[in-house]
Amino acid sequence: MKIDSVDSKEQNGTTYSLSEGVLLLCVRAKELEEAGEIDDACGALSEFWRRLGERPHVAGLTTVARASLLLRAGALTGWVGSARQITGAQEIAKDLISEAARDFEEAGLVERVAEARVDLAICYWREGAFDEARVSLDEALTQLGDIESEQRLRALLNKAIVEKVSNRYEDALRTHRAAAPLFEASSNNTLRGKFHNEYATVLKNVGLAGNREDYIDQALVEFSAASFHAEQVGNKRFLALVENNVGYLFVRLRRFPEAHNHLDRARLLFTTLKDKGMVAQVNDTRARAFIAQGQLDKAEALARASVRALEAGDELSLLAEALMTLGTAAARLGNFSKARAALEKAIRTAQNAGDPESGGVAALTMAEELRNHLPLNEVISYYHLAESELANSQHPEIQNRLGKCARLLFAGQSLDASDNGHGSSAANANGSSQTQAVSAAANAAFSSGDPVVITLEEQVLHFEGDLIKKALDLSDGSVTRAARLLGITHQGLAFILNGRQKNLLPARKPVKRRRRSIIRCH
Repeated sequence: MKIDSVDSKEQNGTTYSLSEGVLLLCVRAKELEEAGEIDDACGALSEFWRRLGERPHVAGLTTVARASLLLRAGALTGWVGSARQITGAQEIAKDLISEAARDFEEAGLVERVAEARVDLAICYWREGAFDEARVSLDEALTQLGDIESEQRLRALLNKAIVEKVSNRYEDALRTHRAAAPLFEASSNNTLRGKFHNEYATVLKNVGLAGNREDYIDQALVEFSAASFHAEQVGNKRFLALVENNVGYLFVRLRRFPEAHNHLDRARLLFTTLKDKGMVAQVNDTRARAFIAQGQLDKAEALARASVRALEAGDELSLLAEALMTLGTAAARLGNFSKARAALEKAIRTAQNAGDPESGGVAALTMAEELRNHLPLNEVISYYHLAESELANSQHPEIQNRLGKCARLLFAGQSLDASDNGHGSSAANANGSSQTQAVSAAANAAFSSGDPVVITLEEQVLHFEGDLIKKALDLSDGSVTRAARLLGITHQGLAFILNGRQKNLLPARKPVKRRRRSIIRCH
């Protein structure tokens, strides 16, 4: 078809109007973007968008053509900003994408509005602003209503990603399982591959935390499916991401030769693609492997390189994770001041990003790694910060770490936060402290010379009461926190207080009655 126009463009011997030509270029750029060819995608738009940070030339374009160009430029700005770790890139991307969304809305194009909101959400979660990402994705799904489309799949996929990076694994699993039939019915290999990769990551984390071999086996199957779809579309960038994720799984399984093989492949691919941000993430993964292997000098060097790379960009949650790895390596090398500086920066970085979960994990890491090298009141303060920030975390491993840290703080034991599965000698030595206390009490009763009328049951009851009283005092009367200190459930402690330790009820906070939801009223 040949259209004569004052503002026209010729392509492959066919003349299109200027706006039609731009729309064709945007389609091509999106195809390249989905194939992981980000530089080529930018090049496809070079006639109208010359460089990152520069506004695309939209003069003379129709509303839809202008919006399409702004959206592609915005999405690519986010990608390039992440790959090259360019400060401010995500903010520029959000501005362009938001303007595109308004234009699409004005034109009444529902699916294009949803597409823009999904791309906007991706920029938000790169920055660690997970609540804003959720809002944008929920708006996209609301906008789509009952429309079954590719944009619904993208919204569901990214919604699951946001829940995963927020440590809300039950929500992420629920979203993946509900969306699985929709992805299986799709012919889009890129989306199907991303779905399998993200599902595998959630299964991996839950499986590792709960020692669920069935989940870990399923994760490996899902990773294989993700690699298959990545190879189908020739997306080297995505294939490298899967290699990094599989490498981390093998690190956690302590299968280090296999882990390093996968990480070698991931790093080679990302280096070839000049993706500075992903090379930094692979370095962080390998640093964790070296920590687990006890090669702490190598771990610290790689973690420091990862931090330097990520400090140049906007991905604050990833930077916080790298700082935690650096802090852990430094602490185990005995560089306690450097470890504290890195972990405090991780807490601040996560808080600045609006990512309370990462901030909480950083505070927990501080309490674990530096417990014997900080004043007790500071360690307790870091623990309380972690407990507060991670109150809604659904990551079972995080809850296990919180409970272990609380019990060791309470019992005055030395904390061994290493992944070797063995407790420290100090912890083992102090593990008999409770037995010694009971023995001392019994000796005092028998050495008085009076007839022995005290029973073992009474001594155990008395000692139990002392422990619970101490835990409630340290927890400001909170039964939930006291239960964590004691290593039992909230319900278990409440049962004891309402039963055999009723004299301690005044030491607990008053029970707050939950209001009945008006939504559930009939």
